[in-house]
Amino acid sequence: MSQASISPAASAVATAAVSEDATMKKVMRRLIPFILLCYVVSYLDRINVGFAALTMNKDLGLTPSQFGLGAGLFFIGYFFFEIPSNLALHRFGARMWISRIMISWGLISMATAFVVGPKSFALARFLLGMAEAGFTPGIYLYFTQWFPGAWRGKATAFFLIGIPVANIIGSPLSGALMELHGMWGFKGWQVLLLLEALPAVLLGVMCLFLLPDRPAKAKWLSADEKQWLENELSTEQNVLAARHGNKLKDAFTNWRVFALAGANFCGIIGSLSIGLWLPQIIREFGLPSHQVGLVAAIPYLVGAVAMTLWARLANRSERRLFFVAGAIVLAALSLGISAFLHTPLLKMLAITVAVASILSFQATFWAIPSGFLTGRAAAGGLALIVSIGNLGGFVGPSVIGFIREATQGFTYPLIFVAGALLLGAVITLALGDPSRVPPTSKETA
Repeated sequence: MSQASISPAASAVATAAVSEDATMKKVMRRLIPFILLCYVVSYLDRINVGFAALTMNKDLGLTPSQFGLGAGLFFIGYFFFEIPSNLALHRFGARMWISRIMISWGLISMATAFVVGPKSFALARFLLGMAEAGFTPGIYLYFTQWFPGAWRGKATAFFLIGIPVANIIGSPLSGALMELHGMWGFKGWQVLLLLEALPAVLLGVMCLFLLPDRPAKAKWLSADEKQWLENELSTEQNVLAARHGNKLKDAFTNWRVFALAGANFCGIIGSLSIGLWLPQIIREFGLPSHQVGLVAAIPYLVGAVAMTLWARLANRSERRLFFVAGAIVLAALSLGISAFLHTPLLKMLAITVAVASILSFQATFWAIPSGFLTGRAAAGGLALIVSIGNLGGFVGPSVIGFIREATQGFTYPLIFVAGALLLGAVITLALGDPSRVPPTSKETA
């Protein structure tokens, strides 16, 4: 059933027969748990190299700068292939394309276990980013094809819980797997990379059976529910297209898209820098690998609760932008304070507040672009925001590696990350709320 085939009369009948709340809760139950699981696995495959580094760096002869540069190259590969990948998803459908993404990144992540030095490590990370490119913006695009209005904000918030969940589960798991040195003749870090990559391949195959491209193709929705939901989405997308355009050029000529990309860039400098380097920060407390994993999970456990509550407050407010900016300001301040603390307990407390605040920023941020982008503008615009933003995942870990190598500590690297987060807050406040643009405006540069 296409959107064009829905008549006003049929829409009225369907609306009368369908409960919005019951229908959307059904959609949430069917799609979000599986998508959340996929995101947990994807995020785990991004950051588990931080745990592998506890022994891998010595085995491969990687200096802090070489590790930071190599780990960050993931996001260069991601950057170059993000927009083409998301446009392919828009054309071929989420079911097939997300399956392709997950299977290819799982295989490359496994191959990373066999790197032999700085060059092969850097190449493996670049190829991993290239394979995974399009996954995150693809999911955001997928949400625009399933969730209207406020429901999309709820879906996004649940989806982003995958970040703390990946760390809550992955940190202790990664620490424990590191202890399996000698299993199958592999080193501990090799066992870690092999076992944590396998779920991506399995989930990629499952995508072909569990992710219908659109409501009209969902066997678990009734005919009336399909018709109602397709009509709701069509109406909303027509309104957004009238305000902001729905062509690819409309995204690339809208200055707000680039402002959002800049804010996301700063946020990811904070998120990925902490995620990749936190195990080594904690290791300086003198803890063994399995205890490092348990301690590293604590900030994300707190963050999972904080981001859920923060997103709920933001969804109820007419001033969402202040919640987005407020979270990243708090992250900058707490991380800056942590740089000057040397007592392990106090340092972890400050880092925990920073992680929870960054997660709260991410949980509220993504409702902004999905609130004014639609059609190919959404496909290209969301990919642009993610791809430019993900360059922060290259800049942050790389700069930290160079600063740490020069200063032999984490004080100045943490100050650098705090400054980047503060810049993100300034950009966010300068942005304004695109959803408040009058219907007659087109918000182009």
